[in-house]
Amino acid sequence: MNLTLIDLFSGSGGVTQGFKNQGFQTLAAVEWDHIAAETYKTNHPDAVMYEEDIRKVKPHDMKQEVKLSKGELTVLTACAPCQPFSRQTRLNKKDGRTQLILKVLPFVEVFRPKYIMVENVPGLNKGKNKAILNKLINSLRNDHHYKVFGPFIVDAVNYGVPQFRKRLILLASRENITLSLPEITHLSPKNEKQTGKLLWNTVKDAFKNIPKLKSGQKSKTDLLHQARTHTKLNLERLKFIPKNGGSRHSLPKRLQLACHKNDNAGFNDVYGRMDFRKPANTLTTGCTNFTKGRYAHPTANRAITPREAARLQTFPDQYQFIGNYDQVSVQIGNAVPVLLAEAFAKYFVKIEQSS
Repeated sequence: MNLTLIDLFSGSGGVTQGFKNQGFQTLAAVEWDHIAAETYKTNHPDAVMYEEDIRKVKPHDMKQEVKLSKGELTVLTACAPCQPFSRQTRLNKKDGRTQLILKVLPFVEVFRPKYIMVENVPGLNKGKNKAILNKLINSLRNDHHYKVFGPFIVDAVNYGVPQFRKRLILLASRENITLSLPEITHLSPKNEKQTGKLLWNTVKDAFKNIPKLKSGQKSKTDLLHQARTHTKLNLERLKFIPKNGGSRHSLPKRLQLACHKNDNAGFNDVYGRMDFRKPANTLTTGCTNFTKGRYAHPTANRAITPREAARLQTFPDQYQFIGNYDQVSVQIGNAVPVLLAEAFAKYFVKIEQSS
C-alpha cells in the first residue's frame, strides 16, 4: 500500500513525523519560515521543501516535481498559522494570514487527494473567523465535490499527548467514505477505569529520564536540554511559588508585578508551575519562558527547557531542531503534537486497509 502525504504549512514537521510513524511517505512540504524549513529538511530530507509563501507556490509545478498524477495523493494536510484565530490575539482586519487557510484549495484542485485534513485552533469556528471556515467548507463541497466532516474539536491529551491542547479538525473525503475522529485512546483518571482506555499521560511521564538542571545549567549530552538563566528577582519569585501546580497568586505583595496586584488582572497561568501529576497546559511559542505562561518546571526553580517542551509535544529525542534558543522554542510551541498527527495517520491507514 503506497501511502503519500503533502504537508502544507509544515512548520518544523510535527505532522510529517506523525504520518511517517505510520508508514506515509511525505512527498512535499511548504513552509515560509526559513528556520522552521531548515529543521524540517534536516529531519525529512526525502521530502521536497518549498521554502516560500504558499501564495507563490504553483501546485502544477509541485505535481510535476513529485511525479504524481491527479488523484494519486493519499492525504493533503494543511495547518495554517493559528495566531490570527487565537483567543489570545486581537484579530486585525488587515492581517492577510486569515486568508491563508483558503490557499489549500488550489492544491485540492490540482492534486485531488483522497483525503484532506485541516488543523487549526477552535477560534477558527467563532465570530468573524467562521465566515472564512465556511468559505473553505463550501468550496470543498460545491466546487470540488468532496464530502466534508466537521469541524470537530479534539483535545490532544485524549490521544496520548501529555498536554491539554484543543484543536479544530476538518476532514474531507473525495470518495463515498464517511470520516470521523480517530477513536480516543486516553482518558482522565475519573473515566479510564470504566472504559478500559489508557490514562492521560502526565508531565511526569513526559520528563522521564531527563536530567535535573538548575537555572542557567546545560546538559553535556543533550543540546536541547538547556535551562534559561533567570534574574535574581525571578528566582526569588520561584521560591515562593508552590511546587506542582503553584501560581503567582502565592507571591508576597513585594514580589508581585504591578499589573498582577489587581485580583482581576487575568492571565492567571503566567508565572505558574506545571504539575507532575497532570498533563501540561497548552504550549505556545513562549513555552520555555515562565513569564509567558504556566511554563515553570514542576519542582525546579526554572522554566522548562526546549527538551522538556519537545517531550510535551511528543517529538522523538532524536529529532533535531535548527536555530537559537528562542527560535527552537517557537518551533516547538507552534508544532502539531506528533502523537496527535499519528492518531489521524493511523486512522487513514485503517480506512485504506478496509476499503
